[in-house]
Amino acid sequence: MKNHYLFLIVTSLISLLCFNESAKANPQTATSPSVVLLSIDGFRWDYIEKHQANHIAHIAKQGVRAKQLTPVYPTKTFPNHLSIITGLLPVNHGIVDNSFCDKTRQQCYKMGDGGKDSSWLSGIPLWNLATLQGVKSATYFWPESDALFNGVKPDYYYHYSKHSDYQARIDQMIFWLKLPPAQRPGFIAGYFSLVDTQGHEFGPDAKETFLAVQKVDQLVGQLAKRIASEVNHPVTLILVSDHGMSAIEPNKSIAIASLGINETDFMIKNSGTRVQLYQKPDSQADLTEVKKQLQNKAMGRFTVLSEDVLAQRGYVKSVRIADIIIETTAPSTFSDHGQSDYLGTHGFAYTQDMAGLFVAQGPMLKQGFEFETASNLDIYPLVAHLLGLKLLGPIDGTDALKKAIVK
Repeated sequence: MKNHYLFLIVTSLISLLCFNESAKANPQTATSPSVVLLSIDGFRWDYIEKHQANHIAHIAKQGVRAKQLTPVYPTKTFPNHLSIITGLLPVNHGIVDNSFCDKTRQQCYKMGDGGKDSSWLSGIPLWNLATLQGVKSATYFWPESDALFNGVKPDYYYHYSKHSDYQARIDQMIFWLKLPPAQRPGFIAGYFSLVDTQGHEFGPDAKETFLAVQKVDQLVGQLAKRIASEVNHPVTLILVSDHGMSAIEPNKSIAIASLGINETDFMIKNSGTRVQLYQKPDSQADLTEVKKQLQNKAMGRFTVLSEDVLAQRGYVKSVRIADIIIETTAPSTFSDHGQSDYLGTHGFAYTQDMAGLFVAQGPMLKQGFEFETASNLDIYPLVAHLLGLKLLGPIDGTDALKKAIVK
Protein backbone atom coordinates (compact mmCIF):
# COMPACT_ATOMS: atom_id res chain seq x y z
CA MET A 1 0.00 0.00 0.00
CA LYS A 2 2.75 2.48 0.94
CA ASN A 3 4.69 1.65 -2.22
CA HIS A 4 1.53 2.13 -4.26
CA TYR A 5 0.95 5.61 -2.85
CA LEU A 6 4.65 6.51 -3.18
CA PHE A 7 4.56 5.56 -6.86
CA LEU A 8 1.50 7.74 -7.40
CA ILE A 9 3.16 10.71 -5.70
CA VAL A 10 6.40 10.37 -7.66
CA THR A 11 4.66 9.95 -11.02
CA SER A 12 2.38 12.88 -10.27
CA LEU A 13 5.33 15.14 -9.45
CA ILE A 14 7.02 14.12 -12.68
CA SER A 15 3.80 14.87 -14.54
CA LEU A 16 3.53 18.30 -12.95
CA LEU A 17 7.12 19.15 -13.87
CA CYS A 18 6.48 18.08 -17.44
CA PHE A 19 3.09 19.79 -17.75
CA ASN A 20 4.16 22.74 -19.92
CA GLU A 21 6.12 20.51 -22.28
CA SER A 22 3.21 18.06 -22.51
CA ALA A 23 0.74 20.83 -23.32
CA LYS A 24 2.97 22.03 -26.14
CA ALA A 25 3.45 18.50 -27.45
CA ASN A 26 -0.31 17.75 -27.52
CA PRO A 27 -2.06 20.92 -28.73
CA GLN A 28 -5.81 20.55 -29.23
CA THR A 29 -6.94 20.99 -32.81
CA ALA A 30 -10.31 21.33 -34.56
CA THR A 31 -10.49 17.55 -34.95
CA SER A 32 -9.23 16.55 -31.49
CA PRO A 33 -11.75 14.15 -29.87
CA SER A 34 -13.78 14.79 -26.75
CA VAL A 35 -15.29 12.34 -24.26
CA VAL A 36 -18.39 13.20 -22.21
CA LEU A 37 -18.74 10.89 -19.20
CA LEU A 38 -22.17 11.34 -17.60
CA SER A 39 -23.09 9.63 -14.33
CA ILE A 40 -26.76 9.04 -13.51
CA ASP A 41 -26.58 8.24 -9.82
CA GLY A 42 -28.64 5.20 -8.76
CA PHE A 43 -29.71 4.24 -12.32
CA ARG A 44 -30.12 0.47 -11.94
CA TRP A 45 -29.04 -1.79 -14.81
CA ASP A 46 -32.63 -2.67 -15.74
CA TYR A 47 -34.16 0.83 -15.60
CA ILE A 48 -33.85 1.26 -19.39
CA GLU A 49 -36.61 -1.31 -19.90
CA LYS A 50 -38.27 -1.10 -16.49
CA HIS A 51 -38.79 2.67 -16.65
CA GLN A 52 -38.87 3.03 -20.45
CA ALA A 53 -35.74 5.13 -20.95
CA ASN A 54 -36.25 5.21 -24.71
CA HIS A 55 -33.61 7.82 -25.53
CA ILE A 56 -30.92 5.92 -23.66
CA ALA A 57 -32.12 2.71 -25.36
CA HIS A 58 -31.70 4.43 -28.74
CA ILE A 59 -28.14 5.50 -27.87
CA ALA A 60 -27.38 1.92 -26.82
CA LYS A 61 -28.67 0.54 -30.12
CA GLN A 62 -26.47 2.94 -32.04
CA GLY A 63 -23.47 2.19 -29.84
CA VAL A 64 -22.65 -0.30 -27.09
CA ARG A 65 -24.28 -1.48 -23.89
CA ALA A 66 -23.21 -3.67 -21.01
CA LYS A 67 -26.27 -5.35 -19.54
CA GLN A 68 -24.77 -4.78 -16.10
CA LEU A 69 -21.97 -2.54 -14.81
CA THR A 70 -20.34 -4.07 -11.74
CA PRO A 71 -19.61 -1.56 -8.96
CA VAL A 72 -16.82 -1.78 -6.41
CA TYR A 73 -17.52 -2.60 -2.77
CA PRO A 74 -19.16 -0.97 -0.92
CA THR A 75 -21.87 -0.09 -3.43
CA LYS A 76 -22.03 3.53 -2.28
CA THR A 77 -21.89 6.79 -4.22
CA PHE A 78 -18.51 8.29 -3.36
CA PRO A 79 -16.38 5.11 -3.40
CA ASN A 80 -17.77 4.17 -6.81
CA HIS A 81 -17.50 7.60 -8.40
CA LEU A 82 -13.89 7.82 -7.27
CA SER A 83 -13.21 4.31 -8.60
CA ILE A 84 -14.73 5.15 -11.98
CA ILE A 85 -12.71 8.35 -12.27
CA THR A 86 -9.36 6.95 -10.99
CA GLY A 87 -9.47 3.28 -11.99
CA LEU A 88 -8.58 2.41 -8.40
CA LEU A 89 -10.23 0.31 -5.71
CA PRO A 90 -11.51 2.32 -2.73
CA VAL A 91 -8.59 1.19 -0.55
CA ASN A 92 -6.24 2.74 -3.11
CA HIS A 93 -8.03 6.03 -3.90
CA GLY A 94 -8.79 6.43 -0.19
CA ILE A 95 -12.58 6.91 -0.12
CA VAL A 96 -13.68 3.59 1.36
CA ASP A 97 -17.29 4.66 2.09
CA ASN A 98 -19.48 7.75 2.03
CA SER A 99 -18.38 8.27 5.62
CA PHE A 100 -15.56 6.52 7.47
CA CYS A 101 -12.69 7.12 9.88
CA ASP A 102 -8.92 6.92 9.57
CA LYS A 103 -7.38 5.09 12.54
CA THR A 104 -3.96 6.67 12.05
CA ARG A 105 -5.19 10.24 11.62
CA GLN A 106 -7.90 9.80 14.27
CA GLN A 107 -10.19 11.77 11.99
CA CYS A 108 -13.36 10.93 10.08
CA TYR A 109 -14.40 11.72 6.51
CA LYS A 110 -17.81 12.65 5.16
CA MET A 111 -18.86 13.23 1.56
CA GLY A 112 -17.09 16.17 -0.05
CA ASP A 113 -14.39 16.63 2.59
CA GLY A 114 -11.71 16.26 -0.09
CA GLY A 115 -12.51 19.75 -1.32
CA LYS A 116 -11.34 21.11 2.03
CA ASP A 117 -8.52 18.62 2.62
CA SER A 118 -7.18 16.81 -0.43
CA SER A 119 -4.99 14.53 1.68
CA TRP A 120 -8.03 12.23 1.93
CA LEU A 121 -7.68 11.51 -1.80
CA SER A 122 -5.21 9.48 -3.85
CA GLY A 123 -4.88 8.63 -7.52
CA ILE A 124 -4.94 10.54 -10.79
CA PRO A 125 -8.54 11.23 -11.83
CA LEU A 126 -9.34 11.43 -15.53
CA TRP A 127 -9.65 15.22 -15.49
CA ASN A 128 -6.18 15.31 -13.89
CA LEU A 129 -4.79 12.81 -16.41
CA ALA A 130 -6.10 14.94 -19.27
CA THR A 131 -4.90 18.30 -17.95
CA LEU A 132 -1.44 16.96 -17.15
CA GLN A 133 -1.08 15.91 -20.80
CA GLY A 134 -2.21 19.13 -22.41
CA VAL A 135 -5.91 18.21 -22.83
CA LYS A 136 -8.32 20.54 -21.09
CA SER A 137 -10.92 19.10 -18.74
CA ALA A 138 -14.28 20.14 -17.29
CA THR A 139 -16.57 18.73 -14.60
CA TYR A 140 -20.13 19.48 -13.61
CA PHE A 141 -20.59 18.09 -10.10
CA TRP A 142 -18.73 14.77 -10.24
CA PRO A 143 -18.02 13.84 -6.58
CA GLU A 144 -14.77 15.44 -5.34
CA SER A 145 -14.15 17.11 -8.71
CA ASP A 146 -13.51 20.45 -6.99
CA ALA A 147 -10.70 18.94 -4.88
CA LEU A 148 -6.98 19.33 -5.52
CA PHE A 149 -5.58 16.05 -6.82
CA ASN A 150 -1.80 16.27 -7.15
CA GLY A 151 -2.12 20.05 -6.88
CA VAL A 152 -4.37 20.25 -9.95
CA LYS A 153 -8.11 20.89 -10.47
CA PRO A 154 -10.12 20.58 -13.70
CA ASP A 155 -9.74 23.53 -16.06
CA TYR A 156 -13.48 24.20 -15.64
CA TYR A 157 -15.59 23.00 -12.71
CA TYR A 158 -18.54 23.82 -10.46
CA HIS A 159 -18.91 23.50 -6.70
CA TYR A 160 -21.77 21.11 -5.99
CA SER A 161 -25.29 22.47 -5.47
CA LYS A 162 -28.31 20.18 -5.37
CA HIS A 163 -30.41 23.13 -6.56
CA SER A 164 -28.57 23.46 -9.88
CA ASP A 165 -30.92 23.29 -12.87
CA TYR A 166 -30.56 20.11 -14.95
CA GLN A 167 -31.15 21.88 -18.26
CA ALA A 168 -28.35 24.31 -17.38
CA ARG A 169 -25.98 21.36 -17.02
CA ILE A 170 -26.77 20.15 -20.54
CA ASP A 171 -26.43 23.67 -21.94
CA GLN A 172 -23.06 24.09 -20.22
CA MET A 173 -21.69 20.83 -21.61
CA ILE A 174 -22.70 21.82 -25.13
CA PHE A 175 -21.14 25.27 -24.58
CA TRP A 176 -17.88 23.64 -23.53
CA LEU A 177 -17.91 21.36 -26.58
CA LYS A 178 -18.41 24.34 -28.90
CA LEU A 179 -15.48 26.37 -27.56
CA PRO A 180 -12.52 27.05 -29.89
CA PRO A 181 -10.01 24.16 -29.90
CA ALA A 182 -7.50 25.89 -27.62
CA GLN A 183 -10.14 26.41 -24.90
CA ARG A 184 -12.31 23.34 -25.49
CA PRO A 185 -12.22 20.52 -22.91
CA GLY A 186 -11.37 17.13 -24.34
CA PHE A 187 -12.74 15.44 -21.23
CA ILE A 188 -16.07 16.42 -19.63
CA ALA A 189 -17.63 14.69 -16.62
CA GLY A 190 -21.20 15.34 -15.51
CA TYR A 191 -23.45 14.11 -12.72
CA PHE A 192 -27.23 13.79 -12.20
CA SER A 193 -28.59 12.79 -8.77
CA LEU A 194 -32.36 12.81 -9.38
CA VAL A 195 -32.89 9.10 -10.06
CA ASP A 196 -30.98 8.14 -6.90
CA THR A 197 -32.88 10.66 -4.78
CA GLN A 198 -36.28 9.35 -5.88
CA GLY A 199 -35.15 5.73 -5.68
CA HIS A 200 -34.16 6.24 -2.04
CA GLU A 201 -37.32 8.01 -1.00
CA PHE A 202 -39.89 5.95 -2.90
CA GLY A 203 -38.11 2.73 -3.91
CA PRO A 204 -36.97 1.42 -7.31
CA ASP A 205 -40.46 0.34 -8.41
CA ALA A 206 -42.29 3.60 -7.65
CA LYS A 207 -43.99 5.97 -10.09
CA GLU A 208 -41.79 8.78 -8.73
CA THR A 209 -38.67 6.86 -9.74
CA PHE A 210 -40.18 6.19 -13.17
CA LEU A 211 -40.78 9.92 -13.63
CA ALA A 212 -37.23 10.71 -12.54
CA VAL A 213 -35.87 8.27 -15.13
CA GLN A 214 -38.14 9.85 -17.74
CA LYS A 215 -36.82 13.34 -16.99
CA VAL A 216 -33.17 12.30 -17.09
CA ASP A 217 -33.77 10.22 -20.22
CA GLN A 218 -35.17 13.28 -22.01
CA LEU A 219 -32.13 15.32 -21.01
CA VAL A 220 -29.71 12.62 -22.15
CA GLY A 221 -31.56 12.34 -25.45
CA GLN A 222 -31.31 16.10 -25.92
CA LEU A 223 -27.58 16.01 -25.13
CA ALA A 224 -26.95 13.28 -27.71
CA LYS A 225 -28.98 15.09 -30.40
CA ARG A 226 -27.25 18.40 -29.77
CA ILE A 227 -23.82 16.77 -29.90
CA ALA A 228 -24.76 15.35 -33.31
CA SER A 229 -26.23 18.60 -34.67
CA GLU A 230 -24.20 21.36 -33.00
CA VAL A 231 -20.70 19.99 -32.40
CA ASN A 232 -18.23 19.73 -35.26
CA HIS A 233 -15.58 17.42 -33.85
CA PRO A 234 -15.62 13.74 -32.73
CA VAL A 235 -17.37 13.16 -29.40
CA THR A 236 -17.88 9.93 -27.46
CA LEU A 237 -20.79 9.95 -25.01
CA ILE A 238 -20.51 7.48 -22.11
CA LEU A 239 -23.43 6.96 -19.71
CA VAL A 240 -22.73 5.23 -16.40
CA SER A 241 -24.14 4.86 -12.92
CA ASP A 242 -22.37 4.22 -9.66
CA HIS A 243 -24.70 1.48 -8.40
CA GLY A 244 -28.25 0.19 -8.53
CA MET A 245 -31.04 0.25 -5.96
CA SER A 246 -32.92 -2.27 -3.79
CA ALA A 247 -36.36 -1.98 -2.25
CA ILE A 248 -36.35 -2.07 1.54
CA GLU A 249 -39.01 -2.55 4.21
CA PRO A 250 -38.80 0.05 7.00
CA ASN A 251 -40.38 -2.33 9.52
CA LYS A 252 -37.44 -4.70 9.01
CA SER A 253 -34.93 -2.13 10.16
CA ILE A 254 -32.44 -3.34 12.77
CA ALA A 255 -31.89 -1.00 15.70
CA ILE A 256 -28.19 -0.41 16.35
CA ALA A 257 -29.10 0.46 19.92
CA SER A 258 -30.26 -3.16 20.39
CA LEU A 259 -26.87 -4.65 19.49
CA GLY A 260 -25.18 -3.83 22.79
CA ILE A 261 -22.20 -2.02 21.26
CA ASN A 262 -20.16 -0.23 23.93
CA GLU A 263 -19.63 3.29 22.62
CA THR A 264 -16.79 3.87 25.06
CA ASP A 265 -14.89 1.20 23.10
CA PHE A 266 -16.03 1.96 19.53
CA MET A 267 -16.76 4.80 17.17
CA ILE A 268 -19.90 3.77 15.23
CA LYS A 269 -20.39 4.70 11.58
CA ASN A 270 -23.74 3.62 10.13
CA SER A 271 -24.48 3.66 6.40
CA GLY A 272 -27.84 1.91 6.57
CA THR A 273 -26.64 -1.31 4.97
CA ARG A 274 -23.47 -1.63 7.04
CA VAL A 275 -22.35 -0.69 10.53
CA GLN A 276 -18.64 0.08 10.90
CA LEU A 277 -17.04 -0.15 14.33
CA TYR A 278 -13.71 1.62 14.85
CA GLN A 279 -12.01 0.64 18.10
CA LYS A 280 -11.00 3.69 20.12
CA PRO A 281 -7.29 4.04 21.00
CA ASP A 282 -7.78 3.51 24.77
CA SER A 283 -10.21 0.60 24.38
CA GLN A 284 -9.29 -2.75 25.89
CA ALA A 285 -12.12 -4.63 24.16
CA ASP A 286 -11.30 -8.05 22.71
CA LEU A 287 -12.30 -7.81 19.05
CA THR A 288 -12.74 -11.56 18.68
CA GLU A 289 -15.10 -11.65 21.64
CA VAL A 290 -17.09 -8.62 20.42
CA LYS A 291 -17.51 -10.29 17.02
CA LYS A 292 -18.81 -13.45 18.71
CA GLN A 293 -21.29 -11.45 20.76
CA LEU A 294 -22.56 -9.68 17.66
CA GLN A 295 -22.84 -12.93 15.74
CA ASN A 296 -24.92 -14.40 18.58
CA LYS A 297 -27.33 -11.49 18.21
CA ALA A 298 -27.51 -11.72 14.43
CA MET A 299 -30.20 -14.46 14.26
CA GLY A 300 -29.97 -14.39 10.47
CA ARG A 301 -30.59 -10.64 10.29
CA PHE A 302 -27.01 -9.59 9.54
CA THR A 303 -23.49 -10.95 9.09
CA VAL A 304 -20.25 -10.10 10.87
CA LEU A 305 -17.83 -9.90 7.94
CA SER A 306 -14.67 -11.97 8.10
CA GLU A 307 -11.25 -10.93 6.80
CA ASP A 308 -11.58 -13.53 4.04
CA VAL A 309 -14.86 -12.08 2.79
CA LEU A 310 -13.47 -8.54 2.87
CA ALA A 311 -10.35 -9.69 1.01
CA GLN A 312 -12.51 -11.22 -1.73
CA ARG A 313 -14.09 -7.79 -2.16
CA GLY A 314 -10.74 -5.98 -2.32
CA TYR A 315 -11.44 -4.35 1.02
CA VAL A 316 -8.36 -4.90 3.20
CA LYS A 317 -5.00 -3.37 4.13
CA SER A 318 -6.19 0.14 4.89
CA VAL A 319 -6.25 2.09 8.15
CA ARG A 320 -9.60 3.42 6.98
CA ILE A 321 -11.38 0.09 7.13
CA ALA A 322 -13.23 -0.46 10.39
CA ASP A 323 -12.11 -3.07 12.91
CA ILE A 324 -15.53 -4.73 12.76
CA ILE A 325 -18.07 -4.47 9.95
CA ILE A 326 -21.56 -5.93 10.17
CA GLU A 327 -23.73 -6.09 7.07
CA THR A 328 -27.34 -6.85 6.32
CA THR A 329 -29.18 -7.78 3.12
CA ALA A 330 -32.23 -6.25 1.46
CA PRO A 331 -34.97 -5.57 2.47
CA SER A 332 -33.36 -4.94 5.90
CA THR A 333 -31.23 -1.97 6.93
CA PHE A 334 -29.71 -0.64 10.13
CA SER A 335 -31.03 2.44 11.90
CA ASP A 336 -30.36 4.11 15.21
CA HIS A 337 -33.59 3.03 16.88
CA GLY A 338 -35.28 0.53 14.57
CA GLN A 339 -37.26 2.53 12.00
CA SER A 340 -36.09 3.68 8.56
CA ASP A 341 -37.80 6.55 6.75
CA TYR A 342 -36.98 5.58 3.14
CA LEU A 343 -38.02 2.80 0.76
CA GLY A 344 -34.91 2.13 -1.30
CA THR A 345 -31.17 1.99 -0.80
CA HIS A 346 -27.80 0.58 -1.94
CA GLY A 347 -24.52 -0.24 -0.24
CA PHE A 348 -25.23 -3.96 0.06
CA ALA A 349 -22.83 -6.65 -1.08
CA TYR A 350 -23.04 -7.14 -4.83
CA THR A 351 -26.30 -8.55 -6.22
CA GLN A 352 -28.10 -7.83 -9.49
CA ASP A 353 -29.99 -5.01 -7.78
CA MET A 354 -26.66 -3.27 -7.13
CA ALA A 355 -25.56 -3.41 -10.80
CA GLY A 356 -25.39 -0.14 -12.71
CA LEU A 357 -25.66 1.34 -16.20
CA PHE A 358 -23.10 1.38 -19.01
CA VAL A 359 -24.03 2.72 -22.44
CA ALA A 360 -21.68 4.45 -24.88
CA GLN A 361 -21.73 5.84 -28.40
CA GLY A 362 -18.88 7.34 -30.41
CA PRO A 363 -16.84 7.14 -33.61
CA MET A 364 -14.26 4.73 -32.20
CA LEU A 365 -16.81 2.32 -30.72
CA LYS A 366 -18.71 -0.63 -32.15
CA GLN A 367 -22.33 -0.14 -33.21
CA GLY A 368 -25.30 -2.16 -32.01
CA PHE A 369 -23.12 -4.22 -29.67
CA GLU A 370 -24.43 -5.58 -26.37
CA PHE A 371 -22.49 -7.68 -23.89
CA GLU A 372 -23.07 -9.08 -20.42
CA THR A 373 -20.97 -7.27 -17.80
CA ALA A 374 -18.29 -4.65 -17.38
CA SER A 375 -16.31 -3.53 -14.33
CA ASN A 376 -16.49 0.16 -13.52
CA LEU A 377 -12.73 0.07 -12.86
CA ASP A 378 -12.22 -0.52 -16.59
CA ILE A 379 -13.81 2.77 -17.64
CA TYR A 380 -10.64 4.70 -16.77
CA PRO A 381 -8.30 3.00 -19.27
CA LEU A 382 -11.07 3.11 -21.90
CA VAL A 383 -11.42 6.90 -21.65
CA ALA A 384 -7.65 7.34 -21.60
CA HIS A 385 -7.43 5.35 -24.84
CA LEU A 386 -10.22 7.33 -26.52
CA LEU A 387 -8.38 10.57 -25.73
CA GLY A 388 -4.92 9.26 -26.58
CA LEU A 389 -3.68 9.71 -23.01
CA LYS A 390 -0.92 7.74 -21.32
CA LEU A 391 -1.54 6.22 -17.90
CA LEU A 392 0.70 7.96 -15.36
CA GLY A 393 0.42 5.52 -12.48
CA PRO A 394 -0.75 2.03 -11.49
CA ILE A 395 -4.48 1.31 -11.61
CA ASP A 396 -6.72 -1.59 -10.63
CA GLY A 397 -8.68 -1.48 -13.89
CA THR A 398 -7.88 -3.54 -16.99
CA ASP A 399 -8.20 -3.23 -20.76
CA ALA A 400 -11.12 -5.69 -20.85
CA LEU A 401 -13.76 -3.05 -21.62
CA LYS A 402 -11.61 -1.33 -24.22
CA LYS A 403 -10.94 -4.61 -25.98
CA ALA A 404 -14.65 -5.48 -25.95
CA ILE A 405 -16.11 -2.29 -27.42
CA VAL A 406 -13.47 -0.35 -29.40
CA LYS A 407 -13.57 -1.06 -33.15
